[in-house]
Amino acid sequence: MKKLTLEELKKIKEKAQAELQARTSEGKDKIVVHMGTCGIAAGARETLLAILDEIEKRNLQNVVVTQAGCIGLCEYEPLISVQKVGSPKVLYKYVTPEKARKIIVQHVINGQIVMEDVLSSE
Repeated sequence: MKKLTLEELKKIKEKAQAELQARTSEGKDKIVVHMGTCGIAAGARETLLAILDEIEKRNLQNVVVTQAGCIGLCEYEPLISVQKVGSPKVLYKYVTPEKARKIIVQHVINGQIVMEDVLSSE
């Protein structure tokens, strides 16, 4: 078994810490895609993929995307929640992939809520 140098061990530690930080949501904007069976049937998978693609394309490091189940508002699916750090949570309705990309740019990046697609806000 090869012995690692101190420099190699430091690189491994830094990589592990960076990966752990990427999974931590504290201090980051949060997007939740509601993925109950009703949401999936309405297109939530495509919406999720568009969100992930837009975040990667724009190299947004301070955003965490998670999934949740049905919240009982099936008629408004696909639903996503956006909560910017220090701001109330906003629930968006009928979020197509195109609307998701607009929400990323307008709300997540520029801090302006996309009012025509809001179902509720806390």
